[in-house]
Amino acid sequence: MTEDASIRVIGRALDILRVINLQGAPSMTQIAQAVDLPYPTALRIVRALIEEGVIEREPNRKRYRATALVQALAYGFQSHDALVTQARPHIEALTKSVHWPISVVTRVGNFMVVRDSTSTQTPMTFNHYYPGWQVPLIQSASGRAFLAHTSKEIRDTLIAHIEDSGTEHEIRMLRAFESSGEADKIRRQGYAAVARTAYSANPGRTSSFAVPIFCEEEVLGTLTLVFFAAAMTLDDAVTRYLPHLRATARSIGTDMIGRA
Repeated sequence: MTEDASIRVIGRALDILRVINLQGAPSMTQIAQAVDLPYPTALRIVRALIEEGVIEREPNRKRYRATALVQALAYGFQSHDALVTQARPHIEALTKSVHWPISVVTRVGNFMVVRDSTSTQTPMTFNHYYPGWQVPLIQSASGRAFLAHTSKEIRDTLIAHIEDSGTEHEIRMLRAFESSGEADKIRRQGYAAVARTAYSANPGRTSSFAVPIFCEEEVLGTLTLVFFAAAMTLDDAVTRYLPHLRATARSIGTDMIGRA
């Protein structure tokens, strides 16, 4: 195998890991479709990843999920992060108060990545979102809140990168986000919201909204609250919990300033 071919295989393997991380437990057909590879090619890569111990097939159905080996890498990523250290007591206190899971989410490339979450500390969740879980930048509440509030320089760089290498769907959503005035609206209201999120481990069953975490003028990431879509409307959730989420984000930002 040539060096270029080896690099392509590594890239495809990372794409497959990303799909499994985003979808939770996709089937082999869903994996092949998501990464736009022939079924036999995707199957060979999946088998290689199983042999390396980073994914596994669920015992009772033909679906694939990440193993603890991938999660262990994510925990290492988390443990040295100052934002997580400062935010942890605040998000634990907020979940104890409102009961819904709270996540600290930051941007990595063209994705938003969960850095910490209280999903394991409450029964009010369908799934546990461990550090390393990725959500799309343009489609997620956390990504839209970050994109609207970050500096023009970072936003322009992200836009250029997505327009250069993103999918047609991502590019259309980005252009709509910029041209419709939605970014301005999010900045005015101070949060972004998405009803019945399609990219979660249980598509359509949860909704979320997110606020930015500032350290002075810099947006470090977002604080996101996820709730059962059947429990209340998005407007009701924002009315009830937005003040709490904003206050917690401000407290985290203050702690980060004090740490600097």
